[in-house]
Amino acid sequence: MTTQIRLPLAGPGGEPVDLWRTMNSHGFAELAPTRLDEEARTLEVSLRLRRGKPRRVRIGEGRRPAHAVVEILGPAAGVRVREDVIAGVRHVLRLDHDLSGFYAKAEQDPDLAWAATGAGRMLQGPSVFEDVVKTVCTTNCAWSATVRMVNALVEHLGDAAVGGDGALSNAFPTPERVADTPEDFYRDVARAGYRGAYLRSLARSVADGELDLEALASATPDELTDAELEQRLLSLPGVGPYAAAHIMMTIGRSSRLILDSWTRPKYARVIGKKTVSDAQIRRRFARYGDHAGLAFWLFVTRDWVA
Repeated sequence: MTTQIRLPLAGPGGEPVDLWRTMNSHGFAELAPTRLDEEARTLEVSLRLRRGKPRRVRIGEGRRPAHAVVEILGPAAGVRVREDVIAGVRHVLRLDHDLSGFYAKAEQDPDLAWAATGAGRMLQGPSVFEDVVKTVCTTNCAWSATVRMVNALVEHLGDAAVGGDGALSNAFPTPERVADTPEDFYRDVARAGYRGAYLRSLARSVADGELDLEALASATPDELTDAELEQRLLSLPGVGPYAAAHIMMTIGRSSRLILDSWTRPKYARVIGKKTVSDAQIRRRFARYGDHAGLAFWLFVTRDWVA
C-alpha cells in the first residue's frame, strides 16, 4: 500500500523544474539511502519525520505537466506524515531555490541555453550533516570506496524506514550514532581509513551542539557571505577546497567551482583540448558570478541526461 501525492513543480520565480535532471544532478543520487532508478525514472529517499519512524518515499514524474508524484511507501500515511514528507521532498529537490537569475544568463550562452528549461537544481540530502559526511567519503578515493563507506554507515548505523526494502533503505544515521560508534567500525567495517576519525569528530561536534551545520544552509548571503561560508566549511575535519565547493553547491551556494581529477579533464575533453588551467576555466564561467560553479557543473555533466 502506498499514499500518493501530486507535487507541483515550479521555482520561487515561476521558473520551470526539470525533475529528472534534478534527481540525476550529481552522484549522490547513487549513494544509500538514496536510490535512482534510471529505467523507471524515479528516486527513492528515506526521510526522518518530526515524530515516529522514518518513511521511505519514491519520487517520479507525474502525468500532468509540471507535476511530480510522491509515493509514501508502506501503510497509509496520516496528515502529519504527509505534511512532513512533502516538506522533506521539497527540500531534497531544492524547490525553494530561485534560479531565474541564472537562467537569464544561461539563455544568452549557446553552450548552456539548454539548462534554462529547468536544469540546475542540485539534489541535496535531508540534512547538511548527511551531505557533509558523504562528501568527506568522496575525498582521495575511487567512487567504489565511497559507495562502500556510505553503504556501511547506512546499513549498520541507520534506523529502519517504514516502507523500506532492506538495510540500505535505512535513514541516514544521526550524528549521535556516528559519534558513539567505536573506531574499529570505521576501520574494519566501513574501511574509511583516516576519514573515520574525521567523521566521528564532525559528528561529535554536531551532536554536542558545538556545530550547527543546518544553519549554514538556512543562512542568507547577507547573513553569511560565500567567502565566510567557505572558510567555515574548510575548518571542518576532512573538508578541503573541493569538498567545500561541493557542499556549497548542494546547499544552493554555487559561486565556487568543483575542480577535481574528474571535472578538469572532462571540461578539457568537452572543449576539445588536452589540458586546461584552472584559471582558464574560472574565466570562462566568471560571467555567471554567484552561479559560476553551477554553470561549470552543468557544462561538464550535460551528457548525463539526454
